[in-house]
Amino acid sequence: MSSTPLSIGTRSRASLARLAEQLRKSPYIVRWLVLGTLIGATAGLVVVAFAHAITFSNQVLLRDLGGYSAPTAFASGDHPGSLHLTRAWALPLLVGAGGLLAGIVTLFAPEVRGSGTDVAIDAANGNPRSMRLRSIPAKIVASAFTIGSGGSGGPEGPSAQVAAGVGSALTRALDLTPGDGRIAVAIGLGAGIGCVFRAPLGGAILSAEILYRQDSEVQVIIPSTIASIIAYTVFSIFEGFSPLMGFSGQSYVYRHPSNLLWFLLIGLLGAAVGIAYAKTMSVVRRFAGRLGSSKWATILRPALGGVAVGALAIGMPGVLGAGNGWTQRALGIGLLALPLWFVLMMPLAKIAATSLTVGSGGSGGLFSPGMLIGAYVGAACWRLLHAHFHAIPNSPAAFVIVGMMCCLGSIARAPLAITVMAAEMTSAIGVIAPALLAVGVATMLVGYSDITLIDAQLRSRDDTPGRRLVSGMPMLEGIPVSDVMRPPTLVLRGQETSARAYQQITALHVPGAPVTDEQDLFVGIVTDALLRDAAGTSPDTPVGRIANREAPTTSPDGRLSVALASMIAGETSWLPALDSQRHVTGILTNTDIVRGYRHVLAASMRRLSQISSATSALEVTVPDGSDLTGRQLSEIALPPGSVIVTISRGDDLLAPSGASSLQAGDVLNALVPEAAREAFLRLFRVGNHDPAAPLPEDSKDPSTDT
Repeated sequence: MSSTPLSIGTRSRASLARLAEQLRKSPYIVRWLVLGTLIGATAGLVVVAFAHAITFSNQVLLRDLGGYSAPTAFASGDHPGSLHLTRAWALPLLVGAGGLLAGIVTLFAPEVRGSGTDVAIDAANGNPRSMRLRSIPAKIVASAFTIGSGGSGGPEGPSAQVAAGVGSALTRALDLTPGDGRIAVAIGLGAGIGCVFRAPLGGAILSAEILYRQDSEVQVIIPSTIASIIAYTVFSIFEGFSPLMGFSGQSYVYRHPSNLLWFLLIGLLGAAVGIAYAKTMSVVRRFAGRLGSSKWATILRPALGGVAVGALAIGMPGVLGAGNGWTQRALGIGLLALPLWFVLMMPLAKIAATSLTVGSGGSGGLFSPGMLIGAYVGAACWRLLHAHFHAIPNSPAAFVIVGMMCCLGSIARAPLAITVMAAEMTSAIGVIAPALLAVGVATMLVGYSDITLIDAQLRSRDDTPGRRLVSGMPMLEGIPVSDVMRPPTLVLRGQETSARAYQQITALHVPGAPVTDEQDLFVGIVTDALLRDAAGTSPDTPVGRIANREAPTTSPDGRLSVALASMIAGETSWLPALDSQRHVTGILTNTDIVRGYRHVLAASMRRLSQISSATSALEVTVPDGSDLTGRQLSEIALPPGSVIVTISRGDDLLAPSGASSLQAGDVLNALVPEAAREAFLRLFRVGNHDPAAPLPEDSKDPSTDT
């Protein structure tokens, strides 16, 4: 029997609901082993498709039409590239055409403009559900046009956005909490960049480091390591397992402290050039913004930027594309074959070209150009010093690699991740020790200037939207949604017309309603504003077709702290509460959250008012085999004057009440009168007396004995 599309969708939602329920109940490491594998494998495949799209576009536009072949990195064959430009006059036209085509794509998905890293970080720090699925193919196409035609941008930023989009899609499909959704998006970001640079460990660290200018997200590390390894493995099955640059930096050995002087110099110069990179990018973005936001301005901005880059490339062809091949050339002794003026001018030319490409709205990453800029800072130092100082190494590789680490690591505010990443790219383990000094100095100088290459970075975790509000109401963690949610006033069927639905919402004075399918499974939500617009333009449209499927939800057994975070991330004032089968069981509003918090706070204040001055703070664990297991607190004969303040159960912090049932492994924090200390501790020993029985007379607190 054939299935209708609607029944297929219903079965899919039910299957995803079952998977989501299993993951919510799973231990942390199991949950992220599954999610990390899903995100990593999918991200790896998407980045493979993106890499092939860039290769095809580059072959058609730059090589066949432009007559220019850029040098390639070791992993791509280590080809020397064209020795001269055969059709130099065509470069401005081709790069401009690539920008024009990319601009047209952005009309359908404006979020694909720019590097892509900013969009991913915005989602990780804000609403992890917000990255639309359409942005993945749109970003691939726009970036293939931009980079393939010779625009100065790298594939890593777009890879970060499309891989983070995979995490965002999974967040919606499995209805992950805001906390888990942030991790899913962040590890997608790191996995995408790790693939492109063949640096899985660096990508894993980057996920935790890149979100903030002065902080890191430690809880991302383990999930990101899983996702990055899987993504790198999948990517390398198709693209090969060779390191990107293929140079063994182990030929450099750190032997004498005096060598640190040279690397200190690179750190100072790398910081200065990195600051210039970020400031130039900011200036070009502001100037491009003044050209307007109309449809034609959106299309023409990257086209004009492309024309300028193509003109610059006539004199400096090294500015075209990501530039990994030119970075490869700087690593070897062949650097001496390049004119000194070319080596000195390359960082400045690449800064200008990348700012014109990405700052004007073209789609390309900032990291590969940043690596090239830093590489030639180190190369310039080596060229100028090598002829005059015998202590300088015979190979420029160490200087070039440390320059990459200092320049990009400092201005991207990810010094540790970029250091590890550059070492993985070049197999240059030997330079890490002296590089740490140079990168540290560069990071301190950039930090003092408070400048960053990535505008979306927040200062620290405390600046994450809603974090201060949620942390300022700690008792929300112990209150289940079921305690304060209310029955839904209105639930709309997907077949209901928008006009009829708007009439019902208006009559009931509600801001919106959940929408379900014919099996009563949740589909999405509609708001009064959405229905008002739909009723005015297409009144017969079914609400199931216009429902917001990306809207956050909660569950009856979820915690109010998570629900509040979901509201803040989704910029909404209410959430539908769904059971494990995705049936709508209730509605939670911000008013309900405040009411529940005030009730628990008042109860806690009443308990604390009974505490005397001679009181101890105790932490006890309910042991396996204890008579307390399964008992409610109201059934336990606690010593007079004792107050249970919190109950920790796994990752949950519960607010205790008389109806709270204890489980083996629960950790209780309590305030207990000194005279009743031993009696209280005896309750939590295996083989204790009946917890409901009266305590011995000598264990009572005299101060409360009436």
